[in-house]
Amino acid sequence: MADSRRLAAIMAVDVVGYSRLMGEDEAGTAFAVRDHREAARPIVAGHGGRIVKTMGDGLLLEFPSVVAAIDCAIAIQKLMAERNADIPEAKRIVYRIGVNLGDVLIEGDDILGEGVNIAARLEGICEPGGVLVSSSAYDQVRGKIEAEFTDLGETVLKNIARPVRAYRVKIGASPAPAAPAPSRQGPPRLSMVVLPFANIGGDAEQEHFVDGVTESLTTDLSRIRGAFVIGRNTAFTYKVKAVDLKQIGRELNVRYVLEGSVQRGGNRMRINVQLIDAESGNHLWAERFDKPLADLFDMQDEIVARLAGALNTQLIEAEARRAERVANPDSMDLYFQGQVWYNKGVSPENLAQARGYFDRALFADSDNVEALVSSARADGHAVLLALVADPATTLLSAEAKITKALSLVPDHARGHFALGSLYIWNRRASQGIAECEHALALDRNLAGAHGQIGQGKIYIGRAEETEAHIAEALRLSPQDTLAYVWMNTMAWAKEILGFYEEGLVWRRRCIEANRNFWLGHFGVAADLVQLGRLDEARAAAKAGFALNPSFTLSRGSAIWSASSDDPKNLAHLARLLDALRKVGVPE
Repeated sequence: MADSRRLAAIMAVDVVGYSRLMGEDEAGTAFAVRDHREAARPIVAGHGGRIVKTMGDGLLLEFPSVVAAIDCAIAIQKLMAERNADIPEAKRIVYRIGVNLGDVLIEGDDILGEGVNIAARLEGICEPGGVLVSSSAYDQVRGKIEAEFTDLGETVLKNIARPVRAYRVKIGASPAPAAPAPSRQGPPRLSMVVLPFANIGGDAEQEHFVDGVTESLTTDLSRIRGAFVIGRNTAFTYKVKAVDLKQIGRELNVRYVLEGSVQRGGNRMRINVQLIDAESGNHLWAERFDKPLADLFDMQDEIVARLAGALNTQLIEAEARRAERVANPDSMDLYFQGQVWYNKGVSPENLAQARGYFDRALFADSDNVEALVSSARADGHAVLLALVADPATTLLSAEAKITKALSLVPDHARGHFALGSLYIWNRRASQGIAECEHALALDRNLAGAHGQIGQGKIYIGRAEETEAHIAEALRLSPQDTLAYVWMNTMAWAKEILGFYEEGLVWRRRCIEANRNFWLGHFGVAADLVQLGRLDEARAAAKAGFALNPSFTLSRGSAIWSASSDDPKNLAHLARLLDALRKVGVPE
């Protein structure tokens, strides 16, 4: 008989710090866990619940309704608070509980499937002594039980394809705390709230624009993989209030607060935004947009896209600084530190540091999707700069990392972008362009995907289309650490089309953005040769040799010809090598 499915109210329960407790007192902890479990059985039965299975320190339960499941969860946490009242804090058995309404697969007495997985993942990010419920569960109980819910916004749960909106249940007063306060546990990584932007001047016509910026930014930041962004409804309860940002951080259990203001003056619009560490109150980053007043909705889209991209980088830097202070960094701590090195720009030193951190992150957790994706990207760039002994093996390894990452999280935008990059760098440009386009469908703010598509168009013989893609990448992220790479790509396209004056302009913009990019200096030299300016060309080549004394024509050929057999590219390569030969680059 085929396995059947049904909709179920599912509760996942887990003991906080179980491994530590067992390490300190195995027999006592095992007895206490069993004792508390038996004490809770009548509550479960009274709510019509069924214990599906026990898993060491955890429980999986099924209920006839979501109302029964959440009422039971609250009752269990209140019971635990009472039972822990006279127990030293270090020896307390404290539960985390996640509740979800979802489709499950029935296998005998067991239940399986994503509905169960979501409940378990919610339990995993729940605060000690608390109850966290999914939006599907919340929608069923809203107004039906006497409990307060806090909308925590959408969050990405491990191995769950789509972000899940979560709600915290307020348990209420109890004789003694069931667990350490949430602040002791610490807010989740990349957790933030976007406060309603202030409408300076009070122009009523501008109010919708201001609120729209706040809402759109909340949505776009929620797309950052692993980000925990407080929902719009909760954030807007702080509108037009004098607020203490540290207090907001404590109330919402978030690490970061983003606030801003909008001011209209004549035909210009000024927007100020700042990112604050909610725990210390320190300002981490600030940005100002001062633009001519155009179509408000187009302007809103541009501002939100640029802010979301910049904030992604700033949040990673903030998390990396925290990780540096951690005595025993975990896989994500190591990933953040590696990403900061990678974001500094593609250079041998930066790539070596980044790849080292990513390797350590994957050693600590081989399923760390973020580290898999970034490690593969860094490997690809190492191949492009001829920094590895076996490029083919390195590219195969990088592709395997991406394949694994996308098997764990199929809609990972950066994962598809990374896979597209590898395809483009490995003579599969058409496939790579398609992957990058898919990445942009998942996250419109991936400026790098636009830049990569521009490069891919060169490889398939459509260099005339590159400029539009590079322009879009620079529009979205004009200060990007990889902007110099996109400028180099633009120069390349111009040169292939025979526009050496324009190519020279872009090459010079490239090395102004990153004066240590030695390939850019040699590119300038080649353009100057084509324009008949040999003395200037020799000076540019000299600057390139100062950065990379071992550069030769054979190495340049290996780098520049690695990704394309297009006749236009091969002809351009021949001209490029001949030009560099004239300024003394050895064979």
